[in-house]
Formats: sequence, structure tokens, C-alpha cells
Amino acid sequence: MSFQNWAAFAAASTILLVIPGPTILLVVSYALGQGWRTALPMAVGVALGDFTAMTLSMLGIGALLAASATVFTVLKFIGAGYLVYLGIKLFRAGGALKAEPRTDAVSAARMMVHAWLVTALNPKSITFFVAFLPQFLDRHADFWTQMLTFEATFLALAFTNAFGYALVASRARAIVRNPKAIRMFNRTGGTLLVGAGIATVAMRASN
Repeated sequence: MSFQNWAAFAAASTILLVIPGPTILLVVSYALGQGWRTALPMAVGVALGDFTAMTLSMLGIGALLAASATVFTVLKFIGAGYLVYLGIKLFRAGGALKAEPRTDAVSAARMMVHAWLVTALNPKSITFFVAFLPQFLDRHADFWTQMLTFEATFLALAFTNAFGYALVASRARAIVRNPKAIRMFNRTGGTLLVGAGIATVAMRASN
């Protein structure tokens, strides 16, 4: 696996992670209601949830890669289309971040488990990874090395992202509740996702 391929994966993952989804809404809800102390357990829970969903997805992708090069190529095109779909959906999203403060007193362990379950058991997580990861896998390189590298990279980014969201929500609540800021964020992220999907198709067509 080349450095350029890893860098592209890290950049795309960063863009996708900062876009608010169900997991981030949960993180923000806890942070709004209980402050900065939620940051670490929530970030750990998110990372564990992504590890669960990503591992299951990678194992399935590995089976497809070993079975058929044609099926794997088709999956890459489907994944590119899915990225475009996500981008359009995000671009058209409103400017509201619907995260109500959670004021119920719970332990750090319960917060961590809650974040893990929401992240790991969301069917969209596995669907997303199945569509997203093949864009960066090299069929001719060692699969297990790529799996370890991509998982370690994504989980480090996921932990940092969730931790950062929790801190911002607990310290600067006006930012995460500013409709204009969220709308601009959604449109920027949506445009980047559409561009990533189109670029993937263009690259496959030129090869």
C-alpha cells in the first residue's frame, strides 16, 4: 500500500467523521448536559463501536476480494455511487443539529457502552464501511496489512473526532447550535463527498 493511498484514505475518513451523524448527536447530547467529563468515555465508546462495525465489514470485503475480482470492482462502483448519494443528502440537509442535553446522571462506563452500542449496532455503519473501504484497498497488496493500517487510522481519527466534539459542545455550546454554521458545514461536506464519488468513478474508468 502506497503512502498516497493511505493519505487519501485518512483525508476522506476525516471528512466523513466530522459530518454529524447519530453517534455524534449522542456525544453532543451528553456533553451539553454533563460537560467535558463525558469526552473520554464517549470517545472510547465510539472508537470501540467503529472497531466492531469496521472489522465485520472488512472481513466481508476480504471474502469478496478473494472470491472474485469482478465482484470486487462492481462493489467499488457501488461504493462510489453511495458516496455521491450521501453527499447529495448531506448537502440538502437542514441547519439544525438536533441534540438535546442529556441530564440523566450515568457513570462513565454506561456512557461508553451507550456510545459503543449506538455506533456498532447502527446498520448504516456496516453498509457505509462496505461501500467506503473498497475505494482504497489494493487487490494486489496484502489484505491483512491493509486492514490493520486502515482500522488503526480510522479508529484514531474517530476517537479524536468524538473527543473534540464533546469538548466543543461542553465549552462552546453556541457553535454546535448555530444553524448557519451547521448548514455551511453540511454543504461543504456534501460537496466533498460528491466529488470523492465522482473522482473514484473517473479513476476506475481511466484504468
